[in-house]
Amino acid sequence: MTRFISLSIIFYITFIGIVTAQNNYDDVEIKSIKVEDGIYMLMGAGGNIGLSSGEDGVFMIDDQYSPLTLKIVAAIKKISDNPIKFVLNTHWHWDHTGGNENLGKTNVVIVAHDNVYERLTHEQFIKIFNRKTTPSPKKALPVISFNDQVTFHLNGLHIQAHHINNAHTDGDSIIIFKDKNVIHTGDIFFNGMYPFIDTGAGGSIYGMIAGANTILALADDKTKIIPGHGPLANKKDLENFRDMLIHVVDNVTPLVKKGLSLEEAVKQDPLKDLNEKWAVGFLKPDVFLATVYQTIQDHQK
Repeated sequence: MTRFISLSIIFYITFIGIVTAQNNYDDVEIKSIKVEDGIYMLMGAGGNIGLSSGEDGVFMIDDQYSPLTLKIVAAIKKISDNPIKFVLNTHWHWDHTGGNENLGKTNVVIVAHDNVYERLTHEQFIKIFNRKTTPSPKKALPVISFNDQVTFHLNGLHIQAHHINNAHTDGDSIIIFKDKNVIHTGDIFFNGMYPFIDTGAGGSIYGMIAGANTILALADDKTKIIPGHGPLANKKDLENFRDMLIHVVDNVTPLVKKGLSLEEAVKQDPLKDLNEKWAVGFLKPDVFLATVYQTIQDHQK
């Protein structure tokens, strides 16, 4: 129990350090990466933004943190003079929805899965971060929500948002630019690093694996994949991420079956053969193990 508490504290301190760094928004540069003609990926602080630009206007995927909205809009203006018409949230977390209110006040239509709407309209608590969020103001809420999928016919494209059950959260959506062979995964995919899985909001490592498999089935060797975090990716990158998650389950499950506590499992260091490659993001190995151990325990019951 003591070890679990200490892991939570480590995670919280690590997270606070990240938030503090990201709160220095004056130093954040919004980087624009052309993915395909009319399709862009914007990187700054928080989740990667996807963008479709064309004669019908601008379609956004996620909007990072509120203080970055002016910078993000300025970066979009360098791509297109047309107005932002829609922003689609891949899930409810603040590093993907923080700009909602600013954009909503300019009559941008916010769209998300039904569960994103529910989580934004109610207080939320992420235990591992020891963070409580208050309900979002009206202008930050989705105006349109959907329960399975929705398609936007915009800029000569068919842009499909498809709900993935209980992966990173219970409200994840992937966005498929069918005509461009581009997929935005939201936080179902952290390219090159251990992911945060919000188990308190319905997330699961098993759902992350299933979600990755769903995306892989839609992709080919030429598909360009915009991850929730990390650099622009391809199918092989996502396969590597999926295989890592499977490896984690394979390594940890025997420890669960032995009835080991989390403290005892940490001492076994089940991620040691993965850490050099994957422990390069903000989520440290012991903390990642803590986020998935309970899920695997529950799965074995």
